[in-house]
Amino acid sequence: MTDVVDSDELLRRIQRARACAAEEEGAWRTRRDDLSGVDPDGAHEAGVRSLAFETVVRVLDEILTPGKRAAQE
Repeated sequence: MTDVVDSDELLRRIQRARACAAEEEGAWRTRRDDLSGVDPDGAHEAGVRSLAFETVVRVLDEILTPGKRAAQE
């Protein structure tokens, strides 16, 4: 990858990645809830995946708005 991008394009890409990760986190949480009574192993895996996407969202939030989450907590 040798494309040069300006800061605005980089910001847009990070924002899109954050939105995608947040969407995936929600989908995996829903799946976890749906599987909780039926398939405990599947629910556990979905829970782990939702935590992974939550972590990605937190990291991208810190890149986009440094210190905002720490101030809220």
